Amino acid sequence: MTSKTAKTGFIIAISVIGLLHHFFEVSLWWLTLPAGLYKTLIIYGSANIQSNFHAKAHCCADSFEKEIAVSFDDGPNQKYTPQVLSALAQYNAGATFFVIGKNIRGNENILKQIDADGHSIGNHSYTHSFFMDFKSLQGFKDELNQAADDVFEVIGKRMKLFRPPYGVTTPNLVKASNALNYSIIGWSIRSLDTTADHAHTITQRVQKQIKPGAIILFHDTSDKTIQVLKQTLNFAQENGYKIVSVEHLLKIEAYE
Repeated sequence: MTSKTAKTGFIIAISVIGLLHHFFEVSLWWLTLPAGLYKTLIIYGSANIQSNFHAKAHCCADSFEKEIAVSFDDGPNQKYTPQVLSALAQYNAGATFFVIGKNIRGNENILKQIDADGHSIGNHSYTHSFFMDFKSLQGFKDELNQAADDVFEVIGKRMKLFRPPYGVTTPNLVKASNALNYSIIGWSIRSLDTTADHAHTITQRVQKQIKPGAIILFHDTSDKTIQVLKQTLNFAQENGYKIVSVEHLLKIEAYE
């Protein structure tokens, strides 16, 4: 269900209740039912990027080829991103890094290494603020543009891939990403590597969900992720999977 169909259903429901109230004196308290359902759908659709509620998000590839993509959010990180790059190089694996603009300063060499190693870089906003989902349309544009400008200054490329912070989509965020010609990227496997779960638990969670066309979400921000990544790369290799970047898997462009 999309936001458009949900809104249409809500309008129809309240219209029917209004007519029933007018002709048969049905209580207007029944309006709370469609109102509550509509609110629930908005919250669920906004928080679940795979629902495609506000916009189409690329969360996996429709493919039978044994290829999967790994992606990393929240870098570049001085300590952990180089370790991720080293592990990827050992397995000749491609990846996509969705970077936070404010994390680039002081880590320009890491960003250059990501690019030089053949991996792609995507936009993950400039601040990744907890409150950014309340921003105006212009506020979202500023977030995307500032991060894009900082990446361009380092590698000379304009990003076309965008992963919304926390995987939350809103009407203003979608309008901003469309206006700036971004492809919204989600995931089909959420590792939950930022939780308190043990590395072994996270590894099992990821491996159980691996199938052709999957996109895995990691964060290059902890020792735990490095452990899980190495085990995931080994598992993929042993089971005949090729690990590629997001744009390779989806057959879309990463840069303008």
